[in-house]
Amino acid sequence: MKKIINPWVGMEGYLCFACSPDNPSGLQMEFYEEGDEVVSLWKPTNYQQGWLKTLHGGIQCTLMDELAAWVILKKLQTTGVTSKMEIKFIKSISTEEPLLTVRGRIKDKKRNAVFVDTGIYNAAGELCSRAEIVYFIVSPERARESFCFDGCRTEE
Repeated sequence: MKKIINPWVGMEGYLCFACSPDNPSGLQMEFYEEGDEVVSLWKPTNYQQGWLKTLHGGIQCTLMDELAAWVILKKLQTTGVTSKMEIKFIKSISTEEPLLTVRGRIKDKKRNAVFVDTGIYNAAGELCSRAEIVYFIVSPERARESFCFDGCRTEE
């Protein structure tokens, strides 16, 4: 796996709840490229629970939504917005899990609509949640102008 470099680190005002390393209340996700997938390894904490020792469903949705955004960033070298998200919660996730793996890949692309499949796996490798996400992408020019995005690279 190759670590993806976050292109917004150091940008004034950048405090994304999901991926900014400088947001102390955020999820501080990091991303890796592995073949045709983008992967995030993430550890839940007790303050992210819904029910006792159970990871909140909204946090799970955020993990998969953010992962889809990074699939778009890395694989298509542009950005955009989530248009639709269908989630299936398969198995509860304990906030005591030592490490979760969030994976995603492009399933299809039709004009500006990109269909991304994502999933959250527990430490035993069991699929716990999955989401089919439709992402509306913008041109690389608009990504630069509106989202300050000028490409996404991996570490050597």
